[in-house]
Amino acid sequence: MLLKRPRSRNPWHRWIKPWQQIDWLLLCLTIGVSMFGGLMIMSTELTQPVTDYWSHWLVAAIGAVIALFLARTRYENLIQWHWVTYTLTNLSLIAVMIIGTSAKGAQRWITIGGFNVQPSEFAKIGLIITVAAVLHQRTASTIESVFRTLAITAIPWALVFLQPDLATSLVFGAVVLGMLYWANANPGWLILMISPVISAILFSINWPLSQPISLFNVISVGLLGLVWAIAMGILGWQTLPWRKFAFNGIGALALNLLGGELGVFVWNHVLRDYQKDRLTVFLKPGYDILGVGYHQHQSRIAIGAGEIWGWGLFQGPMTQLNFVPEQHTDFIFSAVGEEFGFVGCLVVLFIFCLICFRLLRIAQTAKDNFGSLLAVGVLSMIVFQLIVNVGMTVGLAPVAGIPLPWMSYGRSAMLTNFIGLGLVESVANFRHRPKYY
Repeated sequence: MLLKRPRSRNPWHRWIKPWQQIDWLLLCLTIGVSMFGGLMIMSTELTQPVTDYWSHWLVAAIGAVIALFLARTRYENLIQWHWVTYTLTNLSLIAVMIIGTSAKGAQRWITIGGFNVQPSEFAKIGLIITVAAVLHQRTASTIESVFRTLAITAIPWALVFLQPDLATSLVFGAVVLGMLYWANANPGWLILMISPVISAILFSINWPLSQPISLFNVISVGLLGLVWAIAMGILGWQTLPWRKFAFNGIGALALNLLGGELGVFVWNHVLRDYQKDRLTVFLKPGYDILGVGYHQHQSRIAIGAGEIWGWGLFQGPMTQLNFVPEQHTDFIFSAVGEEFGFVGCLVVLFIFCLICFRLLRIAQTAKDNFGSLLAVGVLSMIVFQLIVNVGMTVGLAPVAGIPLPWMSYGRSAMLTNFIGLGLVESVANFRHRPKYY
């Protein structure tokens, strides 16, 4: 005789059941980081007639609700809609080029109901869903599958790059590389994919920064680039198919030699002036600190002024006197460094590492490849943005318009991060539940 399981008398159990298996620690950490981000935005605006921190907290609350809604919705349903998602993503990026609003030399926003919406931010999620669905059907263990994934990525990447939004296009690249690696792509292939970019840097790293260009610099840089190109040729011969007559190695070598010329061409004809200035400041520290290097120079001073324990909340002199431009957005980490010091920075970075660990754990325990790839895509997006944003505030990366996840002010970026979180929580929520007998 079978006995019916008695219903729980606890009303909270029935309310919380739809979210029974989500990662509550992950959700609480992201909400906590969002609240702390609003507090730091408030600190940067105490002497200004703006209150962006209220908008930051409000959008974070809306994002958390969206994440909870997505967490109780089965993520597998997205597989059959991934081409629709891909089409809508590309159409939104095309719409930006037609009816978008321009600001600071770029056309990245669409004004809807008085609010500026940035489709390139939401395109990150669209790309993650599409690539996860494609690699779910066929892993990246073959060259054909890798090329197919890159071809799918190329269209939204190009549309974002043309806005121009170089920073977001780099995020796209990081996301796809992370997902390809997780989908069993040969690591050597991934290195070969980015090798022409490295060749472009190595062959032209002292150009045009060295004025005049010395013969020693030309020879040393040329040798360094040549060694890299030869190494990539060997790697291509070892890892790529079509080894007959060593065409794969010769092709990899030629592609990297071509990368040197590509670097000069991109510098002269593709990059905008402000993008050149940012790269110049990064490669030549101390360059034009009263002009194009002002942002990064002031950020480093503010972080250094915090020393070990910081000045205290609302007490940072550079933050309160507005010495760091765009501090409430891309340079919010400099406010943390000044007011909470080295210890505060370490705590923030530890929390982000814990968030990334929970995302990785969900990817490892997902019940299928699609869910695992979704989690890895979101993880790659968060990790890359974290590294670049923190790196640029301390001078270890070029200045780029990449916000610090959940902390920098930006409505579209905040909602994008919470949508990604909701998808990952759905993966966690619908894992196989343990059975007890």
